Amino acid sequence: MITTNLAQQPVVVSFGLFAIRAIIGFVMAAHGYNHVFRGGKITGTAGWFESLGMKPGVLHAWTASLTELAVGIMLILGIGTPLAATGVLGVMLVALITNHLKNGFFIFRPGEGYEYVLTIIVVAIGIGCIGAGSWSLDHVFKIFQSPTINAALTVAPGAIGAALLLMTFWRPPSK
Repeated sequence: MITTNLAQQPVVVSFGLFAIRAIIGFVMAAHGYNHVFRGGKITGTAGWFESLGMKPGVLHAWTASLTELAVGIMLILGIGTPLAATGVLGVMLVALITNHLKNGFFIFRPGEGYEYVLTIIVVAIGIGCIGAGSWSLDHVFKIFQSPTINAALTVAPGAIGAALLLMTFWRPPSK
């Protein structure tokens, strides 16, 4: 049972929350790192974003990459967890809408479907709402301890931020 008193969580719950945070954090940080330092680097990422209709591409390449790096590290450490989950939610909602949704559910379909992105979105919402657990810096500093406040800090800002970004910058290419 998850309680709002993180000190009373069984070790297995603490471990489970840490494992979920750590893998999602690692995936996000690795993705951001890859955009900046590997493959086509920022120039290639910017070109790809431009091809999706996210203009200017270089702005969105840096914004997405630095967000992925920051929220990944935050999740691994368990610091500012609802805010980190907000960042994951926002980035993945934009990815879902601009690139993956049109390709169908399965990721192995041409163009990559949305099953992976949707899974990351739902896990981010769960992490953000539940909180980091007792194996976290949030617990050490006694911050972000209320699931209700955590949920409010995660879901609305992530969804609203993604919507505002898309309304402002996304101009889908003509078919």
